[in-house]
Amino acid sequence: METLIPFRHPQLLLLLIVPAILLALVVRRRGHRLVMPFDHGVPGKRTPLRFVLDVFESIPALLLGTVILILAGPQRWDEPRTQRVLTNIEFCVDVSGSMTASFGEGTRYDASMEAINEFLDYREGDAFGLTFFGNSVLHWVPLTSDVSAFRCAPPFMRPEVLPNWFGGTEIGKALLACRNILVEREEGDRMIILVTDGFSADLGGDRDLEIAKDLRGDRIVVYAVHIAESEAPEPIVNITALTGGEVFIPGDRDGLARIFKRIDEMQATRLEKVRAEALDDYGPLCRAGLGFLGFALLAMFGLRYTPW
Repeated sequence: METLIPFRHPQLLLLLIVPAILLALVVRRRGHRLVMPFDHGVPGKRTPLRFVLDVFESIPALLLGTVILILAGPQRWDEPRTQRVLTNIEFCVDVSGSMTASFGEGTRYDASMEAINEFLDYREGDAFGLTFFGNSVLHWVPLTSDVSAFRCAPPFMRPEVLPNWFGGTEIGKALLACRNILVEREEGDRMIILVTDGFSADLGGDRDLEIAKDLRGDRIVVYAVHIAESEAPEPIVNITALTGGEVFIPGDRDGLARIFKRIDEMQATRLEKVRAEALDDYGPLCRAGLGFLGFALLAMFGLRYTPW
C-alpha cells in the first residue's frame, strides 16, 4: 500500500469528475465548419491545428484538476529512519556493612558509586534507576533520564549511616524488587547492574535458577560486579549467565572503571527502523499548475477556439 500516492483528504478526489467531464466535452466537440470559396473541397478530417487547439482548450480543465489534487493534500512516503532503542538500566547496589571495607583510596561503596556516575556519561539517552539493598530494599531513584539524583545519592546511603536492619545481604530479594521496577517499562531493553561483595543466603536451593528464569522471561539481562578479592559466588554466576550477562571481579579501582566500560560495550546501543512517515508533497503539482498557466497565457496570443 505504501507504493500508492497518499492524500490527506482523499474524499476530495471525487471532484475530479468535473474536470474529466470538461475534458470529454473538449474532445467530443464538433463546432461549426466554415468552407471558404477557395478551399475547393469539403470540410476535412481532424487537422493537426485542431488537435493543438483542443490541447489548449483543455487547459482550464487541467488547471481545475490540479487545484483539486492540491486541496486533497498530496503526500509522499519518507525514507525509513532508524531510532535509538532506550535501555532501562537499574543499578542494584549492596550497602551491607562489608561495603565499608577499604578499596583503593576509599571504601568499596565509594568506588562503586564513583564508577556508576562515570557509567552514566557513557549511556546518554538511557533511563537509569538506583536501588540500594541489604536485608531490605530501597528504591532510591526511579527510572529516569535525569541523572542529577545519582550525583547526590552517595552521602545519604553510605553503609555507615544506615540502620542495623539494612546490614545483611539478600541479593535474591533485591533482584526481584528490581525486576518489578523494570517490567513496568513496556518499551526499551532492560538491564540490571548488580554491585555486591558478598554471598547471599536467599539464593540457595536452586533459588538462583528460579530467579534467573523469571528475569530471562522478562527480557532482563543481569551484569554483576563482585567487588571483593574472593571468587564470585556460584549463584551470581548462574544468574548472569542464564540471563545473557556476565560477572566481573575488578581487583582494583582502575579495574572497576574498566568493567563498567566493558559493560557499556557489551550492551551496545541498539537501533531499530521506524515506519516511513507521509510528508506533504505539493511541489510536483504546483509546478504542473504553473506550467498549465504558462500554456494558457500563450494561448491568449491567438491559439484559442473560435466558435464559428
